[in-house]
Amino acid sequence: MTSPIERWGPWLFSLALILLLAAAGWQWRNGPPVSANLLELVPSSAPDALERSAEQRMQEPLNRELVVLISHPDRQQALRLAAEVGQRWKQEKSFEKVQWDVELDLDGFRQQLLDDRLALLPRKDRQQLIDDPQAFMERRAQDLFDPFRSRGLVNTEQDWLGLSALIEKGLPNDHNMQLDLSGALLAERDGKTWAFLHARTTADAFDGNLPLVVDDLVAQARQDVEAQGGEFIASSGLLFSAYGQRQATREMSLMGSVASIGALLLMLLVFRRVRVLLAFLPAAVGVLAGLTACVAVFGHVHVMTLVLGASLIGVAIDYPLHLLSKSWTLQPWNSWRALHATLLGLSLGLLTNVIGYLALAFTPFPALTQVAIFSAAGLLGAYLCSVCLLPSLLGRAPIVPWPGPHRVAQRLLAWREALLRRVPTPWLLLLFLLFCAGGAAQLSLKDDLRQWASTPPELLEQSLAVSRIVGVQPTSQFFLVRAADEEQLLQRQQQLSERLDKLVADGKLKSYLSLSQIIAPPSAQRAMQAALPRLVEASQPLLALGVSRDTVQQEVAALQAAPILGIDQVLQGPLSEAWRPLWLGSTQGETTGLISLQGLSDTSLLAAQADGLPGVKLIDRLGELNRLFAATQVSAAELKLLSCLLIFVVLCVPFGPRGAARILAVSLLAALASLACLGWLGQPLTLFSLFGLLLVTAIGVDYAILMRERVGGAATSLLGTLLAALTTWLSFGVLALSSTPAVSNFGLTISIGLTFSFLLSPWAGAQHKEPEPSGTGVRP
Repeated sequence: MTSPIERWGPWLFSLALILLLAAAGWQWRNGPPVSANLLELVPSSAPDALERSAEQRMQEPLNRELVVLISHPDRQQALRLAAEVGQRWKQEKSFEKVQWDVELDLDGFRQQLLDDRLALLPRKDRQQLIDDPQAFMERRAQDLFDPFRSRGLVNTEQDWLGLSALIEKGLPNDHNMQLDLSGALLAERDGKTWAFLHARTTADAFDGNLPLVVDDLVAQARQDVEAQGGEFIASSGLLFSAYGQRQATREMSLMGSVASIGALLLMLLVFRRVRVLLAFLPAAVGVLAGLTACVAVFGHVHVMTLVLGASLIGVAIDYPLHLLSKSWTLQPWNSWRALHATLLGLSLGLLTNVIGYLALAFTPFPALTQVAIFSAAGLLGAYLCSVCLLPSLLGRAPIVPWPGPHRVAQRLLAWREALLRRVPTPWLLLLFLLFCAGGAAQLSLKDDLRQWASTPPELLEQSLAVSRIVGVQPTSQFFLVRAADEEQLLQRQQQLSERLDKLVADGKLKSYLSLSQIIAPPSAQRAMQAALPRLVEASQPLLALGVSRDTVQQEVAALQAAPILGIDQVLQGPLSEAWRPLWLGSTQGETTGLISLQGLSDTSLLAAQADGLPGVKLIDRLGELNRLFAATQVSAAELKLLSCLLIFVVLCVPFGPRGAARILAVSLLAALASLACLGWLGQPLTLFSLFGLLLVTAIGVDYAILMRERVGGAATSLLGTLLAALTTWLSFGVLALSSTPAVSNFGLTISIGLTFSFLLSPWAGAQHKEPEPSGTGVRP
């Protein structure tokens, strides 16, 4: 009698596959929806939109800006090479701005220095003006007597009090760049002269193929410069993103190819029929289903998900292998008969694997959530293809596999029985637990965001070299300052700046940028206006130089009549360009600004700087994530316990409590052994290790179910388990070779766990009656 699944399954699944292909085609209509943004892999710890906006503001220069330094023994040749590269890049659509020389708006600088004198005057100078006008005027007279000290952009006749000159001297200058007479920016370091080139892209480092395009342009420019005897170094988040994308593509291709070719050769060797290669169809459908589900849920798929998802091939191909492996004893073999005999085991295996993967979805890490959705959808697609379509494609023609592997499986079981007769199970268990205890005692914990990406040494060296030469060393930490109004914001930033000044003086911080450095609070501007008449009274040093009292009075009157300026007004001028990104504005009754940091030597010092300062918060994304990693280890253990309980409940239905406990114990022992091996190998325990153990538990249950059912006999079940373990191990084992530490750790953990899952799986069927080869063998 034809079953409903045999009658309707192929047609219904074919229709579903057409719909899946159509959905995937629609999702990819504008190109691959693939992202390489590392920050998407980690949770957003920012509690509100303001902090997220601040993080994006501080990250934008790293993700869109490219800094290039070009050196040559001939200084003029270095300038020419920089100009050639700049001119060429200026024609590229990828860049919105390319600058290799500076066109100074001197008139704009002069006008702002004149118009915003009171707002721009440094705090130390304005304090002297208010508290000691006599000393202020005496210093001004000394400056006028020395033409080198009084010279500035603004003529003396326009600023007799010298406020603009004091502003120029007080502006932070924490870089090594110098302006050449030609307008080019140069830096001197270790006897070399470097020409500076700066470019800004139209989008950020995680926008499609933009990083790859920029990386190609940089590579071509480096080749051209070096061909002419020059030296070329570059630094940008775009280059790291391009490396990550290319590396992920290489690893995905390698891992997918190794898993596929290995499984192909294994199946041809064992089953000796080209027709069995149809078993790869479920794996292909699984990958397609996983990609489509990810893009549907998240809008895109991350490159790390693709790397980890490539291992799905080895798991998805297990379903066809379970069908084909029964051909050793279920003769005459046909695909539908094999399906009916193994359907329960396949379904239970799917359910336990999906439970294991979906447990990852409840972690706070979007990276693992994406992997969970990808894998769960992929396994479901592979299962449905194996159950509904594959038997129809394989047909009813018999398959007679190579008998050698079956004899090997029988011999292995015989050796196992001989071992158990010599060494009872309790003693073996004790030795096993001692091995696990010794390894676990050597485990060390290590979690760091830098494990999630491979950092190429050459790019890192270039970035460090650029920082040393230019003298700019940005950090990921910054301060967010909130206040009721601009007055309070600038006062709070000034209080924090006083503390940061001490770190700078102690050499623990190179420099910082704060709005309070360049803008005086409105109250301070009014206080200066109130103190200005006292300058007239103390003007004797200027009068002695021939400056008339009327001239001083006229300038004081003009300054008193000047408007009180706010942050927006001051930041409009060209002099304030470097400080504009630090201003977030006023919204919903709250005024906010940032303080950026450079050259930080000890991050632990920063948190204390905000103590006791209301509205001031240190934003340390990397530190918060590393603390979150540690906290999530507890969550991972809870998820593992919960998934095990759920799997136990599922297994109780077909196998009863004792059978379910035995099956689950096998997989838990395999996970424990994997943990111990990490310790013996000196590998750290990371979040990815713990999440890998979740999958070891789920996949180990699958193997234990096969040995518990014994469809076709113990040897056939062991052989089917071995084939499944080999193909899955090929997929996850290659992950261990990844250059990304987190991926490598994940692959190593699962690979070891799979090995022990196979070795321990026969215990799931111990003291279990051997069924007839033609039966299904499902008993409690």
